[in-house]
Amino acid sequence: MIIIGLGNPGEKYANTRHNVGFVVLDRLGKSWKSGPNYLYSDVNIAGQKVKLVKPTTYMNLSGEVFKYLPHDDIIVVYDDLDLPLGRIRIRKDGSAGGHNGIKSIISYIGQNFPRIRIGIGPKPKEVDAADFVLSNFSPEEFEKLRKVIDLAVEAIETIVSEGIEKAMNRYNSIQVE
Repeated sequence: MIIIGLGNPGEKYANTRHNVGFVVLDRLGKSWKSGPNYLYSDVNIAGQKVKLVKPTTYMNLSGEVFKYLPHDDIIVVYDDLDLPLGRIRIRKDGSAGGHNGIKSIISYIGQNFPRIRIGIGPKPKEVDAADFVLSNFSPEEFEKLRKVIDLAVEAIETIVSEGIEKAMNRYNSIQVE
């Protein structure tokens, strides 16, 4: 199994809303190695070998990682500004929903891949979407985000050990306060 977390490389983006996919994987992986256009960490989750992957091509080109990786047993973890902060949503497949990183992946492998969307919204009406996703979390938001990251890690462990249906039933209705 391969779990791909989406984000942008570099310190400038490390704590932005768009990088929550990287943040989730950083909770699971300890030692990162370089691959072609990605960083990876081999870990054991629920007794199974799992490769964690962080594309280094910037968000809008995330799909390029599939030039080098198989795509038959994957999960993609990424931010979703249409979901409120405090929620995750697990799906077996779906559209890009306006997310450029997911659009890129779909252009390489189609839309039939499992995903975990991490809520980062709502976006204030007066703020541009690109500016919002590249902004940092406030200290109050960051406290809630830490709990959401814990929830996403539990969801990944559940998918690996019990399957995506169990994870969807268990985690899609939780709202972290």
